[in-house]
Amino acid sequence: MSRFLNEKYRGLVPYDTAGEHEAGAFVKLNTNESPFPPSPRALARAAEAAGTQNFYPDPDGRELTEKAAEVLGLRPEEVLLTCGSDEALSFIFMAFVRPGTGPGCGAAFPDITYSFYEILAGLNHVSFETIPLSPDFSLPVDRVSRPVGRTLFIANPNSPTGLALPRSAAERIIQGNPDNIVVIDEAYVDFGAESCVPLIRRYDNLLVVQTFSKSRSLAGARLGLCLGQADLIRDLMTLKNSIAPYNISGTTLAAGLGALEDGEYTRANCRTIMENRAFTAEKLRAMNFEVTDSLGNFLLARHPRFGGGELARKLKERGILVRCYSAPEALVPCVRITIGTGEQMESLLEALKSIEEEAR
Repeated sequence: MSRFLNEKYRGLVPYDTAGEHEAGAFVKLNTNESPFPPSPRALARAAEAAGTQNFYPDPDGRELTEKAAEVLGLRPEEVLLTCGSDEALSFIFMAFVRPGTGPGCGAAFPDITYSFYEILAGLNHVSFETIPLSPDFSLPVDRVSRPVGRTLFIANPNSPTGLALPRSAAERIIQGNPDNIVVIDEAYVDFGAESCVPLIRRYDNLLVVQTFSKSRSLAGARLGLCLGQADLIRDLMTLKNSIAPYNISGTTLAAGLGALEDGEYTRANCRTIMENRAFTAEKLRAMNFEVTDSLGNFLLARHPRFGGGELARKLKERGILVRCYSAPEALVPCVRITIGTGEQMESLLEALKSIEEEAR
């Protein structure tokens, strides 16, 4: 680092994007992207908008905001568009997570979850508490249904475990923490979990975050949604317009609109991914893997013979990328496998058979 970096940022450990852009000859099952291209409607909308990039985009993304509200059963004033869901999480930390260690200060999230929450806590200089998951990686709902006293972040389905809470359990948590914001991060909700969007009108402490990166095949476009009651969204809009009023490009706004107009394309892709997930989980269990009951577009798997890092290395030697972990301890034996096309999953299974045969 340079000698000019602000001291308050010198201890930051940034989000790990290692391997994210390795492609080429690899079967890429390491970053939970969709194996399917954006919908034809999204691509056509984006191509049409590309000719107007000499103008600034609509800072409010009104057409897309209205369409998202229609699809989700909300009002436009209950929807905020963001540059990926990570920007929504960043705005939430800035707006609602208070510094200090007293009542209502800081953040809380599970000890095994999306690592960006901890990074945002460090970036914003706020304290955080981690909530230990049960040995089976489930969230202790009874514990967090009592006041946690902090802004609470729950990925549902969780990553990297893929486990999801039913809406009724999430509602207990929201009800039990009335004096703090509860953020339900639904990046993977379209792959079989229950959304908490229908709860927004009932609870003024609920924010739901979603993304176009996974089910809608727009990871490269960077588009997210933050959903909540109008007062909360106005707070976040004030921050957005103070930091990045033109935060989403015109082509991304257009692609997002096209994706929402082509809902059946998204639903069909999700059905295929869920079928491929069930098929892959069954085959992995037959090969002596322990596999979580994931409702994301990925599986967390552990083999009794191979460590996670060893398995990831052997798969890479065979042209397949999966995610492994150096921490926390419970994840070190595991690999996270993105669900791809049927052909890609067959390639994965063949590679795993090869690894097992080599080890005999």
